[in-house]
Amino acid sequence: MDREQMKDVEKLLAYEEIRQLAYRYALATDSRDIDALVELFVEDVQVGRDTFGREALRANFDEQLRAVGITILFVANHIIDFDDDEHARGIVYCKGEVQDGESWIHQAIQYRDSYERRDGKWLFVRRRHLLWYGSEIGENPLALPPAKWPAHHKGRGTIPESWDSWRRFWKKG
Repeated sequence: MDREQMKDVEKLLAYEEIRQLAYRYALATDSRDIDALVELFVEDVQVGRDTFGREALRANFDEQLRAVGITILFVANHIIDFDDDEHARGIVYCKGEVQDGESWIHQAIQYRDSYERRDGKWLFVRRRHLLWYGSEIGENPLALPPAKWPAHHKGRGTIPESWDSWRRFWKKG
């Protein structure tokens, strides 16, 4: 392969690595794997106006995620623009479902991201959460009887409680 072809392949790999950040963010959030979540960000991530670092981010995520119950994030429409070989920006669309007490909320979200490659690995520098809307749906799916899948299609399933990280997160609180 010539250098131009290799550069194209490297760019394709960078696109995929950055897309994986958004997917892993959703999974780590939904499973409450805070360790995996903070590892997606640069070590000196800015948290708020004047706080920096993964430990500050860990505390921030812990507080935010304890304020809600189950979350389900569906990631789509990921647009990535490169500023140079080490920096990129992205827009990610997301449909979210959030347990808020006894309510079940549907959200339409857009993330505005900044990415940086450090030590050969793409990471979030910043992730801004913008909301189109959040709307309560009529029936709270958590109030349904167990589905006992595959016997029944309707009803409460076994996720997220079956995740070890979910149980550890709530055991600490």
